[in-house]
Amino acid sequence: MVKQSAPQALAGIAPKLVEVTNDVLFGDVWERAELSPRDRSLVTVSVLAALYRSEQLPYHLGVALENGLTVEELSEAITHLAFYAGWPGAMTAINQLKKIIDERAS
Repeated sequence: MVKQSAPQALAGIAPKLVEVTNDVLFGDVWERAELSPRDRSLVTVSVLAALYRSEQLPYHLGVALENGLTVEELSEAITHLAFYAGWPGAMTAINQLKKIIDERAS
């Protein structure tokens, strides 16, 4: 699993947010044994895409790939959610996935 943490640059203006992000979200929630990191990544990417949270999505797409999801699996999840959560969010997500794949290929 990829070790995640909040951007430390934010600690100067939001130290408590960084602390609880690291301790609770990434230190507790992401570490729970009931779901694998791969499954947590699939859920996270799906929710971020469905809710059009495009600022956080690229980071979590990268984490998803590092946690074992394939490009094909992510593409299929994004295609599936287009019909349940909306076309614009899915198109944004697939474009971000393509950008990540292109960056990793170069």
